[in-house]
Amino acid sequence: MNPEVRVTKPEFSPTKLPQEGNKINDIGFRVILIPFCGIAIPLLTSFVPFQLFSLLQIKLSFLYTIGLAFVVWEGNRFLLFTLRSYFNWFNQPVKKIFALLLVIPFFTIPITILLLVGWFHLFLEAQINWTAIWNNTLIILISVIFIVHVYETVFLVKESESEILRNASLEKARAEAELQALKNQIDPHFMFNSLNTLSHLISSNPGKAQIFNDNLAEVYRYILQNKSRDLVLLKEELSFMDNYIALLKIRFSDCIIIKKEIQEDCLDKYLLPPISLQILIENAIKHNEFSKKQPLTINIIESNGQLSVSNEIREKKLRQTSGIGLANLLERFMLITSIPLTIEKGNGFFFVRLPLLTLR
Repeated sequence: MNPEVRVTKPEFSPTKLPQEGNKINDIGFRVILIPFCGIAIPLLTSFVPFQLFSLLQIKLSFLYTIGLAFVVWEGNRFLLFTLRSYFNWFNQPVKKIFALLLVIPFFTIPITILLLVGWFHLFLEAQINWTAIWNNTLIILISVIFIVHVYETVFLVKESESEILRNASLEKARAEAELQALKNQIDPHFMFNSLNTLSHLISSNPGKAQIFNDNLAEVYRYILQNKSRDLVLLKEELSFMDNYIALLKIRFSDCIIIKKEIQEDCLDKYLLPPISLQILIENAIKHNEFSKKQPLTINIIESNGQLSVSNEIREKKLRQTSGIGLANLLERFMLITSIPLTIEKGNGFFFVRLPLLTLR
């Protein structure tokens, strides 16, 4: 039985999206391109009659067209940013396109024509050249559409990056929440079994019950100290296991035999999730028959960066268990190391192989 951990994504209003995605540093972009467009477009269309104007008039004309470019740019920028608060490419692409096609031309064309007509009244005081106005308006509209495309591309890239980072953060939060829930499962599971043992000893052997209680305090201190840690040294885990075995010896005497084959240089080299060995030993005791004549032997062997824990299978009859301990260990290994532990049955033995992480 595993805890169900749910991490919900923040929900946004369907009509208005958060403003954070509208933040973009485009000051340099605008400082360079607004004057460029204000000068380049009139030059391209020969809008300013150089042969009729003095140098001052030419300068003032280009200053006016730069102002026109500024008004068109900033107005469309405001509209673009406003639309982004209501539509985005991920959820409403069709509405987004329709809104852009509707709003951008309906602002750009009238304001451009109005300002160009103003230029004719201000500088020529003659009949308005509508052909020049329409040609310039068309080029300005095409330029606006291109620049809007650039803005939307930048925003789309930023949104994609933000979405990737947000998903990664949510996945990390989910994993951390699930891992914490799994860690919290250890305490009641271990305490439940320990109290059962202590209860048995109180009635059968009060002297051993006192010793067991003292050892239990030491063992539980280790659990509390390492509860917040994801990994511990193999040396620490084996030391804890020895204390845990001492508790088992009080109750089961020589019915439980632990054999270890671990090189000395591995103790400070490898890491594993805390309380892993205790869960496996407890699992073996819980599921198998044993006695003084037929003790249960549990082998712990390190080989090629793996810790193998095995025991002979002597399944208890009519034994029902929740399977919390082993399932807990499986999930903790995946969440902490991203490497699954291996569980096998063969030749009358039950094997669990724990991947060990190297200390760097």
